[in-house]
Amino acid sequence: MLFWHTQPEPYHHHQFPTSNNSYLRDVLALPIFKQEDSSLPPENETKRPPFQYVMCAATSPAVKLHDETLTYLNQGQSYEIRMLDNRKAGDMPEITGKLVKSIIRVVFHDRRLQYTEHQQLEGWKWNRPGDRLLDLDIPMSIGVIDIKTNPSQLNAVEFLWDPAKRTSAFIQVHCISTEFTPRKHGGEKGVPFRIQVDTFKQTENGEYTDHLHSASCQIKVFKPKGADRKQKTDREKMEKRTAHEKEKYQPSYDTTILTECSPWPDTPTAYVNNTSTPAPTFTSAQHSSTYSIPDSNSSSPNHQGDGSSQGSGDQLLPSATIQETQQWLLKHRFSTYTRLFSNFSGADLLKLTREDLVQICGPADGIRLYNALKSRSVRPRLTIYVCQEPARSIQLESQQDAGSSDNSNGAIYVYHAIYLEEMAASEVTRKLALVFNIPLHQINQVYRQGPTGIHILVSDQMVQNFQDESCFLVTIIKAENGEGFHIILK
Repeated sequence: MLFWHTQPEPYHHHQFPTSNNSYLRDVLALPIFKQEDSSLPPENETKRPPFQYVMCAATSPAVKLHDETLTYLNQGQSYEIRMLDNRKAGDMPEITGKLVKSIIRVVFHDRRLQYTEHQQLEGWKWNRPGDRLLDLDIPMSIGVIDIKTNPSQLNAVEFLWDPAKRTSAFIQVHCISTEFTPRKHGGEKGVPFRIQVDTFKQTENGEYTDHLHSASCQIKVFKPKGADRKQKTDREKMEKRTAHEKEKYQPSYDTTILTECSPWPDTPTAYVNNTSTPAPTFTSAQHSSTYSIPDSNSSSPNHQGDGSSQGSGDQLLPSATIQETQQWLLKHRFSTYTRLFSNFSGADLLKLTREDLVQICGPADGIRLYNALKSRSVRPRLTIYVCQEPARSIQLESQQDAGSSDNSNGAIYVYHAIYLEEMAASEVTRKLALVFNIPLHQINQVYRQGPTGIHILVSDQMVQNFQDESCFLVTIIKAENGEGFHIILK
């Protein structure tokens, strides 16, 4: 039984939109595409995905046409995701009669939060010890076997299932959307999440790492019964609109169909091997009293908090070979287009204009690919420079002040740039934690040293009045009770 209803499929940041205009036909007719012509589907034929995932929760009626659907969920409530075999006769015969593996994740929809996912999840884990962001309701689930949850990945579950048999996975989301919103005045707007399902088949070595299909949907999670109230509020608002205004909005559907997307960049090998080493995105910070200084780009606007170095490999060079270009596309979450660009070298891809990429990849992915190719970063609102003050210089400070002006101890002070996208004290604290390798939850307070040596608590208003490119010496001291640290900016 397939749930292939007429729910609109809006442009999605992962989707490959089908375009019938003459410009795209001209692009695909270029010599670089010619050997692919025979394998590309006809323009009037939509490629049918091998699987379909349907979540039994109603979509919001307050979503405009051509926008992605939005579904409200209650925290901790079990929701069914039906895992459906959608293959035509003869499609993918290699998985007939065999099991496949699916990984279900709850991830951030907001790109800004994706960049800081590690810190966000670490903070959530610290505030909710022993809890998981996502669980599988095993007693209610049907047809799922060999269920695994990795303690180091609190936002994902995996299981095996047989496409030929009825399969339903009942999930529970325990994080709510407002938990990741900065607390200011109450009544904050919650952030959206995504539910994503990635499915893999077994390889010759017995591991389920061969990607078959991925799909996702946008959700918001409320405290118990909050989703029902929000759905009712949206419905009442729509009823008050005129008939002309209602035409601009999608109807509410009883179920949510997950739309096709690129696979999540984390490889599933951490689950297969069941090792204690977590995937890089969720690697826990080591609780250490020593502060090794990472590379200064760890606090740059493009830092994603994955602990990996951001080297020149992030930029596609004109000299890149076809194979290197394919690897670059995969690394930057453009796997949907690897086949389309299978004959492109780095120079070929870099020659495409923004308009070309939008026509080929659609507005969302086209702009994202253009920005990635041009290495465009979000311009920081404020830049400050920090340097950890050595303990020796603290002890000799008074002696140096009383002595000659030359640097008698020969110390070289190396500063690290901190780029602030938000003019907030919490942003300063988070970036200092990254630079000085301190777990965020262990920083109790951040002070600025004022006149006569007084310590002034760093607030949002103080950060907003920082001069751009200000320099600070940083002193890190143990809290009086021995729990955590205070940071003093001088």
